[in-house]
Amino acid sequence: MLKALKDLVNRDGWENVYVEIPKLNVKQIIVDNVEIHNRCKESWASYLDHTEYSHEEIFGEVDKDFREFKRSAQKEVNYLVKEFECRKAADSYARASTARTGVLDCTKLHTYKYNEDLFRKVTTLANGKNHGLVFVLDWSGSMSRVMLDTVKQLFNLIWFCKKVNIPFEVYAFTNDYPVFKYDENYKAIMPQPLYQKKDGSIHIGEHFSLMNMFTSKINGKTLEDQMLNIYRIARSFSDEYYSRYAVPVGLSLSGTPLNEALVALHEILPTFQKENKLQKVQCVILTDGEANTLKYHKEFHRRHLEEPYLGLNSIGSNAFLRDRKTGNTYSLNVEWYGFTDVLLRNLRDKFPTVNFIGMRILESRDASSFVRRYTGWISSEYDKIMNIWKKEKTFSIKDSGYHTYFGLSASALANDAEFDVAEDATKSQIKSAFVKSLKSKKMNKKVLGEFVELVA
Repeated sequence: MLKALKDLVNRDGWENVYVEIPKLNVKQIIVDNVEIHNRCKESWASYLDHTEYSHEEIFGEVDKDFREFKRSAQKEVNYLVKEFECRKAADSYARASTARTGVLDCTKLHTYKYNEDLFRKVTTLANGKNHGLVFVLDWSGSMSRVMLDTVKQLFNLIWFCKKVNIPFEVYAFTNDYPVFKYDENYKAIMPQPLYQKKDGSIHIGEHFSLMNMFTSKINGKTLEDQMLNIYRIARSFSDEYYSRYAVPVGLSLSGTPLNEALVALHEILPTFQKENKLQKVQCVILTDGEANTLKYHKEFHRRHLEEPYLGLNSIGSNAFLRDRKTGNTYSLNVEWYGFTDVLLRNLRDKFPTVNFIGMRILESRDASSFVRRYTGWISSEYDKIMNIWKKEKTFSIKDSGYHTYFGLSASALANDAEFDVAEDATKSQIKSAFVKSLKSKKMNKKVLGEFVELVA
């Protein structure tokens, strides 16, 4: 018996490693909304003081572009609001129930010989769920070419939230924002630790930040000013435009701390839900890709040291993510891009009242390989999704870490064609312009329609 047990031992195997999500000090991570936009104002005011160009020469074109976009976007925002209100009304009707009361309906008393239903009825509606949205925006270098179009998509959703009075917060993840503060003598003030480092906890870099770019807590005029600030920055990243103004320090594009942002959501989501007394939260992540696997803290015992040394180690195929609160464990024996899905599945288990929605910006050449991650190389589901992609330049995947993962064409997002023709245009030119404008809006309406279905 003992010999048989010994034979079962795999001496070539690796011992399982269990890693855990650390509790982050989110006050240290989140860059305040006011601080970000004060930085923009001060940076550009200083620039204007030291240049011969006027405000109009520097910002005139981009500000005009923002106003024109806002005017054209109202159609899509109104479409969103209409869809939202219709779905809310339909949902209320579905929840309606009619019951008899103990009060006689005097208008029916004369029918007492043939009608047994002489009591008044009351129709009651079950309370609907109040919603809130948390947006996480990818502020990495790879987003430069599509940042303006992604920001436009985000603005549509923000204007929608304002119109229907849904609370929201928008965070952009970065590792470029200055983490060191300075006192009046310009001496660096060391920041507080982001979390307690211990053996087995996932490592979060000290330069990671979440910039709170927008919030529903401010008034409409302030929000519009802030949206203009970010629009200016997003447009300056585009290859199409040359800007005379510089991006404020700390707001340039950086690496891709997407996984760090997902870790931070463990603290952000319950706080947001509690503060706004919400029953349902939608978490929307706008990105153009996944991030690399995080490392974890590990104690190393060295001969020349009396105490163990706390260093960093890579997560291997023998590692598991453990959540002590839910009791769940998740295998980390995944491809590098699968680490993000594992973190999302953990979030979904921990926060069942939160919907996680991914919006992935895709180049046409990347769509096929991306879809195959979730459908396999040869399958009817792959063929179905790719056919939809070819026709509509968008698709939605249900079998990922997100509840719904939208794929959006970068080129289609950039196509903002409006129904605009010259005064002397021929009938064929008018027809061509009309068809072009319809096609450019087809993708957005489909995505926004599915989005409202999740929110309503």
